Amino acid sequence: MIINKKAIIKILCAVMTVVGLSMLLPLVVSLFYGEYDVAKCFGICAAPTIALGLLGVKILPKQDNSVLRMRDGFFIVAATWFVMSLIGCLPFIISGAIPRLADAFFETVSGFTTTGSSILSEIESLPRGILYWRSFTHWLGGMGVLVLTIALLPMLGIGGQKIMRAETTGPTMDKISFTINSGAKGLYIVYGAMTLIEMILLGLCGLDFFDASTHAFGTLGTGGFSTYNTSIGHFQNLPAEIIITVFMILAGVNFNLYYSAVSGKSLGAFKDPEFKGYMAIVGVSMVFITVMLTVSHTYSGFGESLRMSSFTVGSIISSTGYAITDYEVWPEACKLPVLILMLIGGCGGSTAGGLKVIRVIVLVKLIRRNVKKRLSPRTVTAVKVGGKAVSEDTLNGIVAHIGLYALLCILGTFIISLTGVDNITSFTSVVTCLSNIGPGFGLIGPTENFGFYSDFIKYLLSVYMIAGRLEMFTIAILFTRDFWDKNK
Repeated sequence: MIINKKAIIKILCAVMTVVGLSMLLPLVVSLFYGEYDVAKCFGICAAPTIALGLLGVKILPKQDNSVLRMRDGFFIVAATWFVMSLIGCLPFIISGAIPRLADAFFETVSGFTTTGSSILSEIESLPRGILYWRSFTHWLGGMGVLVLTIALLPMLGIGGQKIMRAETTGPTMDKISFTINSGAKGLYIVYGAMTLIEMILLGLCGLDFFDASTHAFGTLGTGGFSTYNTSIGHFQNLPAEIIITVFMILAGVNFNLYYSAVSGKSLGAFKDPEFKGYMAIVGVSMVFITVMLTVSHTYSGFGESLRMSSFTVGSIISSTGYAITDYEVWPEACKLPVLILMLIGGCGGSTAGGLKVIRVIVLVKLIRRNVKKRLSPRTVTAVKVGGKAVSEDTLNGIVAHIGLYALLCILGTFIISLTGVDNITSFTSVVTCLSNIGPGFGLIGPTENFGFYSDFIKYLLSVYMIAGRLEMFTIAILFTRDFWDKNK
């Protein structure tokens, strides 16, 4: 395999710079709360990371926009997520908050991939600076560190389209007509504005700046790391729960639709079939679970059932993973919809995980077409979404994606079950990591954690989280012989 090493190293150095600069924020938070030892740890991590990153960006020459090929883009994206996770886990290790590499790496990967799965059983005792960094990794990873790099460092002189293709999620992301740099900046402006609005609203609900900002990071990044052992349930604050529920659902929507709307290009973007399908799934799930919780008298009444149902549905379908209740105590009829929401996830182009709603819509239409073809084999019918025909290449890609997802779930479940863990825990561990959800069922339910797993399983699930964040094929490609063939 021939790759553009200089261009790749330069982009990795740029990413290192962004991650290093990001550590300055929790450094300031640590100083504010008088955690000088923790601030020193962030300084030890940030200074060399920034220095090496800037040095690499400065000494390596600018590249022509055509120097990157698709295989370079895939390699850059995969390498970036592993490199930034290794750098990001250093504050946890050096500070002693999470001293073991396997644990710190798992926690950091979970943060950057916005999964929200944790190995920690005690959270509130951690230093404020560490908690802030833990939550801020969600915000950085939500929109994508490489998107941020492309937005902030246009002087790289390297075409970003191939990187964006390997980084962004969803099979049919609408390509709004903008340049890569301006588009990335626009998406981050929308992302940042929504984060700020939520922070202000949570502040008006009584949360201090620390809690409002950390939980806004987790909401818009759909990550779910809370600063409290009982997650959002700690606050017992209904207005805050409503705000977080709304923003979790909004974060599961394609951010290109927001960009299109605020830029005045298309206010009709929200007629998008994926958006309508997403909202329909949210609405139907909320109604069904609320009714089931009410008739089963799981909670005191309809209002309490609606509260628990709405928050949980928003948390799971957006792959955020925040909790105000333990859904494992719900009736069995309510648990299956929760598992289905884990599998479906949010919209393509959102910060949510899962298979994505658009793939489910296309799959249903594809099944319907094949049923019709059984009756009329000679009939040629196109699969249409929003009045537009979906190409056969896209259909094949969606089927392959879902097939690979299923195979990885089976393989991961089998490997974990060999350690003696029950099948429900094994299966949902894989699903929640591959879909970037956070909690699952069994031993990794909303009130449990992943700390009991061996180092090998933690590394395995870390790879699953990165694979899920990158739509799997970006990682799968690296394991093919063709990718490493020097003659191709």
